[in-house]
Amino acid sequence: MLEPASPPQPSRPATAHSATPHSDTPSPDGRSVGSPTEVVVVGGGASPPQALRALLPPSDQVICADRGYAHALALGLTPTALIGDFDSLAPVDLDRAREAGVSIEAHPPEKDATDLELALDRAVTGYAGALRITVVATPDVDERIDHLLSQLALLAAPKYARAELLAWFGNACIQIVHPSRTVSVHGRPGELVTLLAIGGEARGVTTAGLTYPLRDESLSPFSTRGVSNVLSATSAAISIAAGCLAIVRPHALEDNS
Repeated sequence: MLEPASPPQPSRPATAHSATPHSDTPSPDGRSVGSPTEVVVVGGGASPPQALRALLPPSDQVICADRGYAHALALGLTPTALIGDFDSLAPVDLDRAREAGVSIEAHPPEKDATDLELALDRAVTGYAGALRITVVATPDVDERIDHLLSQLALLAAPKYARAELLAWFGNACIQIVHPSRTVSVHGRPGELVTLLAIGGEARGVTTAGLTYPLRDESLSPFSTRGVSNVLSATSAAISIAAGCLAIVRPHALEDNS
């Protein structure tokens, strides 16, 4: 890493989503005119931390992947769609979803995509215009570390590049950076931030608000150079010219809840 940088001015609380600027003109329902559609996607796996509920954005669209339906209910969310092969969802919960009028999309167990991927596909194809997706996925690392690795790679898929994507993996928060978009990170000064190149080299990486800045540089997926950077203020800005970057805050929930 390079020498510490001068911190930017603090802007907004740690719970904020990454953003490209949008109109702040309020609409009758209290949302901003031109603001992105907010979609929450809840995956299966282990139960997510209850403290996460306060950090999730308000959304009328909650898409659940299999057992994610039960997790969504436990977080106080109102599911609107349920997708999967239902191999891990209790039959009583599937009946409950039917009775509640939730849109149900069933798939056979022998399929080429995980339930989470199917749910994310529905999110990006079901809504036009600006889109923000918040993913809640808590892989059980002791049981299925392959799920954790595949889900991290999935988040970076080019087919989701048009959406501002933020994911909660237990206590960790992950934001995805694609070219032509500056991603804002909001947290506590001193919080750990790791930058990981996904799928290939990330080029033209430029940061502001991190203790060890990068200025139009490259990060390799085969290097640990981006590990353990630090927020120098309550916000940071990160952009890339090519490739894909994951911003990982491993203790985001415990540091900012």
